[in-house]
Amino acid sequence: MMDLILDALNAGLMALFDYLAQHVVTCLVPAFFIAGAIAALVKKDAILKYFGPDVKKIKSYTVASVSGTILAVCSCTILPLFAGIYKKGSGLGPAVTFLFAGPAINVLAIIYTATVLGMDIGIARAVAAVSMSIIVGLIMAYLFRKKESERDKTPLVTVGPNEDEVERPRWVTPTFFALLIGILVIGSSQLGWLIKLPIVYVLTLGVAVILIYYYKKEEVTDWGMETWDLTKKIFPILIVGTFFLGIFSFFVPPETFRPYLGDNGLGANLLASVLGAVLYMPTLLEVPLIGTTFGYSSGVIAAGPALALLLSGPTTSLPSIVVLAKIVGWKMTLTYWLLVIVMATIAGMTFGLLVG
Repeated sequence: MMDLILDALNAGLMALFDYLAQHVVTCLVPAFFIAGAIAALVKKDAILKYFGPDVKKIKSYTVASVSGTILAVCSCTILPLFAGIYKKGSGLGPAVTFLFAGPAINVLAIIYTATVLGMDIGIARAVAAVSMSIIVGLIMAYLFRKKESERDKTPLVTVGPNEDEVERPRWVTPTFFALLIGILVIGSSQLGWLIKLPIVYVLTLGVAVILIYYYKKEEVTDWGMETWDLTKKIFPILIVGTFFLGIFSFFVPPETFRPYLGDNGLGANLLASVLGAVLYMPTLLEVPLIGTTFGYSSGVIAAGPALALLLSGPTTSLPSIVVLAKIVGWKMTLTYWLLVIVMATIAGMTFGLLVG
C-alpha cells in the first residue's frame, strides 16, 4: 500500500517537473506579462460602455465577444463582472456573449493552448469561442426578448476621455505589444538557445526603450502589479492542479478515455461537452487536464472532443451554474447551459471533420 502511495506521489511530481521544465520560462512568464500589460494599459470601462441595449448589435456583440482577451478568469470569476454589467443595464445578449467568451478566449488561455496543445487547436479555440459566444448571446436575447422588454434598462455609465491618460504616437502601443508577443513566440519556439537568447535580448531592449520614453512610471508600476496579481492568483493553482492531475493520471491513465472520447463522432463530442460543462476548471488548468489527463497530447482522445472540452470546460461548471441561477433565474440559466453544451458539441464535430 505504501509503495502504491509513493508511486502515485512520484507520478504527481514527475508531471509537475515536466510542466515546469517545458512551459514556465518560455511560455507562462511572457504570457503573464502580456496579460498584465493588457489589464493595466487597456481601459476596461471603455469596453464595457459598448454593452448597452441601445448600442448597435454589430458593435455590442463584437466588443463583448473579444473583450475577454483582457481578462484571465474562469467560469466562476466572470460571474461578478457579468452581474455588474447586466444590472447596470446591459442588453442580455451582449452580457451573455461576454459571460461565455470571457473565460474561453482570455489571452493567457489562447496562448497556452496554442503552445502546449498545438497551434491548430489554439486557433480553433479562439475562433470558435468568438463565434459561439455571439450565437449563444443572440439566441438568448431572442428567447427571452419578452422578459428583456419588461426589464428596467438603466443605461450603462458612459466613459469619457481620461484627462490623466498620456497622449502617445499611435505606433507605440501596437509596437509595445508586438515586442511582447515576439518574446513569447521566440522564447517558446523550437530554435536553439544560442539563436533565441540574442533575439529575446534585443526584443526586451525594445520593450525597455518604449517603457522609458513613452510610459509614465505609474503605468509601468500598474503593469508590474497586474502581472504579479495574475501570477499569484493563477500560478499556485496550476502548480497544485498539475501535481494532482499527475496523481489522477497514475490511477486513471489516459487510455481509459479512448473508448469514449477517441473519435470525432456525435457521442464523443456530446460527452466531452457535458463533462466540460459539469467539471470546474480553473483558468489554464484545462490545458494540462486535456493534454495529459485526457490524453490529447498522446493521441488518446480525438481533436473534436478536446476542443469541446476546451470550450465548455472554462465556460460553465456546476458551481458557476448555481451562482448564475441566483442572478438571472433557473430558466435562463439552464437554457444558457444547454446552449453551451450544444454549441461546444457542434464546434467539436466541425473541428474534428476539418482535421480528420
